[in-house]
Amino acid sequence: MPRTALLVSTALLAALLPVSAARAAPAADAPASVLVDRFEGEVPFASQPAEGLFTWGGDADDPPTLRLAERPDAPEGQKVLAGDYDISGYGGFTHDYAADGPAHDWSAYRGIRFWWEGRGTGRTVTFEIKDGGAHGEASELWTTSFADDFTGWKQIELPFTDFVYRTDYQPVGGIDQVLGLTGMWGYAVTLPTGAKGSFAMDAVELYGTADQSLRASVTADAAVHPVAEGATASVRLTVATTGSRPLDEPVTITYRTGGGSASPADYAPAEGTFTFPAGTASGTSRVVQVRTRKDRAAETAETIPLNLTVTGARPPAETPQIVIDAHGLPYLDPKLPVQRRVADLLSRMSPEEKAGQMTQAERGAVAATPGDIATYALGSLLSGGGSTPTPNTPEGWAKMIDGFQLRAQATRLQIPLIYGVDAVHGHNNLVGATVMPHNIGLGAARDPKLAERTAAVTAAEVRATGVPWDFAPCLCVTRDERWGRSYESFGEDPALVASMETVIQGFQGRADGRDLDRHDKVLATAKHFVGDGGTAYGSSTTGTYTIDQGVTEVTRQELEAVHLAPYAEAVDRGVGSVMPSYSSLDIAGDGKGPVKMHARGDMINGVLKGRMGFDGFVISDWNGIDQIPGDLASDVRTSINAGLDMIMVPYGYKDFRAALVAEVRAGRISEKRVDDAVSRILTQKFRLGLFERPYADTRGASAIGSAAHRAVARQAVAESQVLLKNAGGLLPLKRSQKVYVAGSNADDIGNQSGGWTVTWQGSSGDITPGTTILQAMRRAGGNVTYSKDASAPTTGHDVGVVVVGETPYAEGVGDVGNGHDLELSAEDKAAVDKVCAAMKCAVLIVSGRPQLIGDRLGEIDALVASWLPGTEGDGVADVLYGKRPFTGRLPVTWPRSEAQLPINVGDRSYDPQFPYGWGLTTLTKVPSGGEHTLKTLAVAGRVAERLGADEAGRTLVTEARLIVQQKAGQRITAAVSAPFADADHLLLTGDYGKAVDRLITAYRAA
Repeated sequence: MPRTALLVSTALLAALLPVSAARAAPAADAPASVLVDRFEGEVPFASQPAEGLFTWGGDADDPPTLRLAERPDAPEGQKVLAGDYDISGYGGFTHDYAADGPAHDWSAYRGIRFWWEGRGTGRTVTFEIKDGGAHGEASELWTTSFADDFTGWKQIELPFTDFVYRTDYQPVGGIDQVLGLTGMWGYAVTLPTGAKGSFAMDAVELYGTADQSLRASVTADAAVHPVAEGATASVRLTVATTGSRPLDEPVTITYRTGGGSASPADYAPAEGTFTFPAGTASGTSRVVQVRTRKDRAAETAETIPLNLTVTGARPPAETPQIVIDAHGLPYLDPKLPVQRRVADLLSRMSPEEKAGQMTQAERGAVAATPGDIATYALGSLLSGGGSTPTPNTPEGWAKMIDGFQLRAQATRLQIPLIYGVDAVHGHNNLVGATVMPHNIGLGAARDPKLAERTAAVTAAEVRATGVPWDFAPCLCVTRDERWGRSYESFGEDPALVASMETVIQGFQGRADGRDLDRHDKVLATAKHFVGDGGTAYGSSTTGTYTIDQGVTEVTRQELEAVHLAPYAEAVDRGVGSVMPSYSSLDIAGDGKGPVKMHARGDMINGVLKGRMGFDGFVISDWNGIDQIPGDLASDVRTSINAGLDMIMVPYGYKDFRAALVAEVRAGRISEKRVDDAVSRILTQKFRLGLFERPYADTRGASAIGSAAHRAVARQAVAESQVLLKNAGGLLPLKRSQKVYVAGSNADDIGNQSGGWTVTWQGSSGDITPGTTILQAMRRAGGNVTYSKDASAPTTGHDVGVVVVGETPYAEGVGDVGNGHDLELSAEDKAAVDKVCAAMKCAVLIVSGRPQLIGDRLGEIDALVASWLPGTEGDGVADVLYGKRPFTGRLPVTWPRSEAQLPINVGDRSYDPQFPYGWGLTTLTKVPSGGEHTLKTLAVAGRVAERLGADEAGRTLVTEARLIVQQKAGQRITAAVSAPFADADHLLLTGDYGKAVDRLITAYRAA
């Protein structure tokens, strides 16, 4: 799911500055205005820890250019800060105060102002300040904006009361979420996107006096207070001040109930007045109680607003509401069958409420206006990649989601939200979670039971933070390693993908859905239906992508055999939701040409829901319907009629909901189709137990990132390691050996975790707790010398280990030709060359797909495909030092050159560097006897097949495979590769005798 829109949230938006000069005060009792920045050259273009101005952006083209320009019309001094920009993602500039200097106290001032040269574009410019914390990069972000709807110089005044806490993104954990103004670190300006522009700015200064009416505020403990009928609601009202000073003047609150959907017979009206006197400490609270009345009628929820009039302070942003819970209605009875509960609830819903259930918004879109959840009766929220609460902790997630769920309780029917995340290799958005190997590594492990355990760990960690829905697993069959999503696939063989779908049971439990309400299970999502792994290189029209979201051109037979097969397995396993692909499907001979999957009713309604009998619901991808040709109304009509049940419209939820209601009223979408969609969604909500327990069940939170969970990941890492070459039995290493370790990925937890880790694209560096490969080797007792670039002397070492490969990326951003290729970096090549020339060496490739290594294969003694192992580098050390044997096998074909791509098992022309299924082993004796033994194994394999003895059959084929690999060595010709790869496919389909027959063919050619 692309998250380009979210990248604006990841900008380094920094901090307020030191005082440089004072101006005359406009009045005797007001403090003098203070110049923060004159732009005369006193502040350099630099970044922390030095004080300076610096730019930032979403990609190489997004940061603006800055200059100090002499201007005769400069509002202050001789120069202004000027710049040019052309921003597609996000971009802007920051003035950070030095990290090693003291923060400044701005609490005496009304706000910050500056001169801006307007261009009359009407576009929004965002201004941000940083408050509290250790320094500008460990503080809280507070933001406001202004419109460039004027021309010429204008002084923009931004009162501090206009700044709001950023709920969509904070660079570090929360501090206190109070704009104290006593420790300020800098400011930042985010410039408009989508068109070229220029700007000029001058004289940033603090102004005015902060009187109490601006500094003091009254808040309610919650905006919504649900209570059972007959119970008493308690609303806590708290007075707080900027800087946490005592009140200078009294604050008076008058309250009165009335105006909601509840009638006077439903509660005892409450009204009154109380005062916080001058000198009251900031944080002092008073409680207002409202008693509700009980009757015998079954009712939907009713609201009682607590209307407040506040003098001497700002009132709460929203009027607190007491909600008398819905009660006595059949859909609320957990003893009734789910089908009956769904039917009862559906019969009570308005068209608008049904449309709300079909709408999914991004958490960042409603963070500033959470009341929209009830206003629009939203059915679902999600966190896109990197969209996390502050602080990004299990407690932070649970608190955030509980807050959103509380808002849903203010609706008439109190239908809970279903919250979704992309936990594609562990709860990867959460810092400190157990990060599993990406799917490509699990495919290499070839261990369905272990794969199920990894998914169970993921489900437990996800559900413990309040999230009941995971946008995983990806069931794509990757057919071209130039695809930036290759690592999301279990492999190139549909039989391999199907065999790994045990993960669905790991996520959900039993196929009938009876386990979904457990505190350690989540609803799974099979994605991306259908054919996303088969897109043709160069067919993508999405931005600079070259293959992702492109066109899959197949015959009907290829579609069924390769891409549809995994979904039939998923439906049989009871997967709860399915997500269509961004890509287009072009089936030879059907006369339709390329059609976006979000619009293919023949596939979604016809094949998935009809022929396969899928009874879950279909969720669109991120703004996926926008890629259907036509306007919004057309996109909504086409996608819903094609069979989509819920639409992910991250920031366009209001427009989508309105368009859906209009299309239904116009008869272009039938009420029957809407009822089917909503019934499917409600069914899963009931199965998940959300109506009875909408809030986070955090019993499992203590196990997040635990030793037990990491042990599962460690085993998966060990089993995923594929030993491609092992000349002279170099591996496993001995602890007595002096080992020289080098390479860019030896000591980088971010690189070994890959994309979709903490943020959408992932990033290099120490981004989450875990063990790097270097650390793991040392923990295993290895005698290790480390030099990342191999610049340290190499003499005196017995063996070298060079860990190289890719840096993180996700989706089409990682497409080959979009700033990426399959070659090692120049630095990695140099490290390999230096170390392998000086000693015997093993090269580990940490990557999401094969890397082209053939030109160096002769100088490398041992070669390991480590894939993207995640946080548990100990699993790599386990096989390097012989604690576990190497057992992994290639889940994709390893090409000799990029010109061979696409290359897959079963191709007529098949001459790779290493064939699909290749994988040497250690600590295992290879059977002797050559072809005679192979023939015996073939006979035994047929017997195992007839008896249904699958474990025995797999063991027989594995023994045969080892015999062939031992004979072939590194003389892997096309005559060896083709039958060898075929055998691994036949093994997965249970054709054990035929698999050994093909291995006999490979043996004879070796």
